[in-house]
Amino acid sequence: MAVAQAVGGMVHLGPLGSSGLYLAVGSGFEGPATQRWEEVDRRSPEAPAYAVRTNAPAWTAPTSPGFAASLSGVPAGAGLLSVPVPASDEPLGALSVFTRTPEEPALHQRLTAVAGWIADCLRGSPGPPRPEDAGLPADCDTAELPVGFWGWDFGTGTVIWDDAALGILGIDSKGFDGRIRTWRRLVHPQDLPQVLARADEAIRARTPYQAEFRVRRPDTGMRRVEVRGQTSSAADGSGPRLAGIVRDITSGHLAMESAERALWLTHGGFLAVDRTWRIIFADPDAERLLAPSRQLLGQVLWDAVPALRPPGMEEAGRQAAAEGRPAELDIRSDTGRRLHVRLAPLPDGLTLCITDIGGTRGRQAKEAPAEGAAVERTMRIVELTRALAGAVTGHDVADVMATHMVPLFGAKGVGVWAHENGRAFLMGSAGQSKESLRRFEGARIAELPASAQAFIEGTLDFISSAEEFISRFPALADLPAASGAQAWAVLPLIASGRAVGASCVSYDRPHAFSNEERTLLTAMSGMVAQAMERARLYDAEHRRAQEFQRGLLPRHLPDLPAVTTAARYQPTGGGTDVGGDWYDVIPLSAEQVALVIGDVMGHGLSEAVTMGRLRTAVRTLADLEQPLDELFFHLNEVVSGLGDDFYATCLCMVYDPASRMCQAITAGHPPPVILRPDGTSYFPDLPVNSPLGAATPPFDTAEFSLPDGTLLALYTDGLVESGGLDITEGMGRLARRLRPAHPQVTETLDDLCDRLVTTLLPGRRSRDDSALLVARTHALAPEDISCRLLDDDPTAAGQARAHVRAQLAAWNLDELVMATELVASELVGNVVRHARGPITLRLLRGRTLICEVADASPAMPRIRRAADTDENGRGLQLIAAVTSRWGARYTGSGKCIWTEQPLPTDPLGERVSYESV
Repeated sequence: MAVAQAVGGMVHLGPLGSSGLYLAVGSGFEGPATQRWEEVDRRSPEAPAYAVRTNAPAWTAPTSPGFAASLSGVPAGAGLLSVPVPASDEPLGALSVFTRTPEEPALHQRLTAVAGWIADCLRGSPGPPRPEDAGLPADCDTAELPVGFWGWDFGTGTVIWDDAALGILGIDSKGFDGRIRTWRRLVHPQDLPQVLARADEAIRARTPYQAEFRVRRPDTGMRRVEVRGQTSSAADGSGPRLAGIVRDITSGHLAMESAERALWLTHGGFLAVDRTWRIIFADPDAERLLAPSRQLLGQVLWDAVPALRPPGMEEAGRQAAAEGRPAELDIRSDTGRRLHVRLAPLPDGLTLCITDIGGTRGRQAKEAPAEGAAVERTMRIVELTRALAGAVTGHDVADVMATHMVPLFGAKGVGVWAHENGRAFLMGSAGQSKESLRRFEGARIAELPASAQAFIEGTLDFISSAEEFISRFPALADLPAASGAQAWAVLPLIASGRAVGASCVSYDRPHAFSNEERTLLTAMSGMVAQAMERARLYDAEHRRAQEFQRGLLPRHLPDLPAVTTAARYQPTGGGTDVGGDWYDVIPLSAEQVALVIGDVMGHGLSEAVTMGRLRTAVRTLADLEQPLDELFFHLNEVVSGLGDDFYATCLCMVYDPASRMCQAITAGHPPPVILRPDGTSYFPDLPVNSPLGAATPPFDTAEFSLPDGTLLALYTDGLVESGGLDITEGMGRLARRLRPAHPQVTETLDDLCDRLVTTLLPGRRSRDDSALLVARTHALAPEDISCRLLDDDPTAAGQARAHVRAQLAAWNLDELVMATELVASELVGNVVRHARGPITLRLLRGRTLICEVADASPAMPRIRRAADTDENGRGLQLIAAVTSRWGARYTGSGKCIWTEQPLPTDPLGERVSYESV
């Protein structure tokens, strides 16, 4: 569908010679209307049938007579394009897509490539998936599993099931209509393609048919069955047939192959005869038990196997057919075996289930220990395979080998190396001295001695003793004594034809490797190599994702006089997805500072990019010194413009160290925790605003005062919703942990962040990423603030200059008097000429000398490009020349123009701090 940009797609399959094509896979539509496409007659003009008949692409336009999509979610004007799923002779089926437009698209070549891939998958698939949920207890008696007979006529589309088979499928025999589609609807959708493909293969190649699949019974839920059969042709030549037995194997599904073989031996063989007692089906076990050297198919039962015509056999068969119930009796075969025969009626004959009851117990007693060991080993292989499939990183692969591979082979330990850029890196080890293995850590393989290269590259080798190891790897002669190992299996890890690492399984005593062990170890090394390659790709992707995430966050927090800050970001506990949590500390004018934290909902690169856009937008808008409500208005516009699927929460706090006031605004983000200097904490009552992208302006703000030394903690929900706690409980726990455990012990903010993350995120693993930003406020001392209200007349400039001289003399900043007088005089003069009062002059001594002039006019100044003959327009140019930075911001009553000048330095070149002045 993605290739074709289609609105719906489906795959139909049908065994060779069948009258219909059956819907195996459908996507993009649902509902009762799908029955329209569940079965397509091969002779119909529909595109899937035509594509199979002609072995070529077929197109049905929406205007074609009798065509209608009839599918929920598929537009009425959609056309249908079908291509055959190829095979050596007749196609396996058809791949179809519903197009978005009524015109035939030029997609034949692309869809044909996809259809070829489908055919390869069906031919190469080992069989339907094996789910973990077995429907019956593991200790169920498998000897009592039901067995039934079935027959399919693909030419007519009919199917025959005896009562036992119908019982296995959960179908009422009275309501069974004899159609293949009725059976097909019971098969699990994931298993149906392979079941049909196996039937097609058996018909084409005239080979025995065998398949396992899940059926959805209405009474007991999901069951697993196995069918076996043989192919034949109908008597009238109408088409191919399959006939065989069906067995409920749900309870025995957890048994391994050896146990399954024993199960079939226990049940014995199966025969099916028609009404004239002519054999129409015989499985290999029946031939083995009854007539090892004879052909049974097509012969009359009595002629082929005289032992099956003892007194009462024919009568038992007639009784079973007449009463519709199975009949049973014991006989002795020509070879002297004691056999138990169960006769079950069919509409057109009988089935015979034949069990060797004489040798079953003795065989079970002999085979039980071997089967037990085989089952245990197979279970461990299954556990190893499942664990390798779940391994994410290279270290996970090494841990899986240590946990599962060592006990599987009765080994002492294992070591795993990865190869990166020609170097070897130890990913993990168990049961071995790490010191003896770390000699290869980071070593360039090409520079090692030849014998050491062979070992670390993983040249396949099985070494039974320490002497053999020393002779094989003389450069590592000290390794047996250092590791305590006496036998080794050196395994290369090769994936996609490339060596990705090496593994060494060691034993604590000499060990002779059997052929079975060598084969199994080699096979396991292939599985480990594939897992290691996946882990290598994951590690690289995860590393890139983390680098990308870190690159979007501040590398260093600024050192400001208003606040001391520290922050932590913790990614999610699993997966390569980056998150959208972020934070920032933004210096503003007049030593103010903005503390920002946010969370873009979701995980992935698009969310991380959105986070980067938001952080950039916040910094840009903060530099313009817009009011918080206007800043959030623009942020909401940014997020809304990204689409309906993007939302973000954000919290911004602006702290003024001169007034000790704090403005705060939130958009769907949890409130900060505020810890007062006296040790009490609280959550401020902030106005509720919707998340960005879903909010409707205006945004409400809050303002409150903060005592000097107040501790602020801003966080995202991933920090407080871990460990199964809801957000309210998590916020309470954060507020409690914010207080130091030992008040007499001094704790830095970095130490506090580490303690909070460790406490709130045990193991530092969480389903969501999290961010934490803590800040301690530092108010400006009153002696570092000087404020003067000036007259609103031309004398204001002189008052400003006088105030500047007096205050800078008090601060011992005489070097800055001339420039500051010029700045203050020019700013005050502009107010007198172009704005209106009242006029306020404020001087602040912080990192720099700050000079502010505020008035009641909202009109912002701008630098003009003055010509040589102009008498005006050079004031702001002059200010920009004598100061390091200048700007303007809105206030509640108008605006404020500010400038900054660096403080003078001492003779050693160091800036003079105001503590030393």
